[in-house]
Amino acid sequence: QKGDILLSASGTIGRTVIYNGEPAYFQDSNIIWLSNDETQVTNKFLFYLYQIVEWKTEGGTIKRLYNDNALKVKIPVPHLAIQQEIVNILDQFSELEAELEAELEARKQQYEYYRDQLLTPRNVNGKWILNDGVEVQWKTLGEIAFYPKNRVAAKSINAENYVGVDNLLPNKLGKTTSDYVPSIGNLIEYNIGDILIGNIRPYLKKIWKATIAGGTNGDVLVIRINTAMKGKILPEFLYHLLASDSFFQYDLQHSKGAKMPRGDKTAILEYAIPLPPLAEQKRIVAILDNFNALVNDISEGLPAEIASRRTQYEYYRNKLLEFKKKVE
Repeated sequence: QKGDILLSASGTIGRTVIYNGEPAYFQDSNIIWLSNDETQVTNKFLFYLYQIVEWKTEGGTIKRLYNDNALKVKIPVPHLAIQQEIVNILDQFSELEAELEAELEARKQQYEYYRDQLLTPRNVNGKWILNDGVEVQWKTLGEIAFYPKNRVAAKSINAENYVGVDNLLPNKLGKTTSDYVPSIGNLIEYNIGDILIGNIRPYLKKIWKATIAGGTNGDVLVIRINTAMKGKILPEFLYHLLASDSFFQYDLQHSKGAKMPRGDKTAILEYAIPLPPLAEQKRIVAILDNFNALVNDISEGLPAEIASRRTQYEYYRNKLLEFKKKVE
């Protein structure tokens, strides 16, 4: 019914959802459905409280929360007025975070729009120019860059400089520390300034411009500007071109396989690259780097502010819901 509480019974165990819409039917066996009359405890208070409950789970590798265990958990039940006061405070934190996330989404759309505008030339009287009238040349990616074949010993690689498809983040968010590092054999070497692209499931848009040197495997493409083009194209400019939706759409269009599509390395090198003068490249990179920091950088900009607000919210939630047991 409207207002009932749903708990995830496996995977993200205990994640709570209050269903605030019309009555509905769920057949998912991973959902525990709790109905509450709200005479002693409000649903919204339970929603916040259940975020910090230590649930008793059962099972081996895959843990599960069962109905009986969910119903047996003991919770503090303060006066309804106190419950409402706690809910009001936490609602304010949640609303602020939601506003920041909405702004972040709007900024991301703005970023994508300006990237397309800045990087997409138009044909004017037979000449290809960018928005400010700067003429560009066209090159294929294969005329600008190549896939290096150098190898590096696995024993010299660690969790920070190993890059696989698992620690490349989707939606152009770079990379994170790897949970797995090969211990034997040789890996494909990458250097600072190389561009690494996840070659499995291109629709995930995994890409990173290397800020360190390290090693990777055959599921990740290493793209390096060739010697003849150094000084003619900035690695940062090439990164923004390859991080565009246009490139990933092209990559997916030419990928092979249905369930697990893989990019076509030959077709990728045939991707058309607009090449303006270096001064224009620097101008475009400066604009897009500022946008990128605002919408993607977890150490600054909106993502950092959202993370800070979330930490603040969790701190106050835990404090507000920390009730001392009465000593008999």
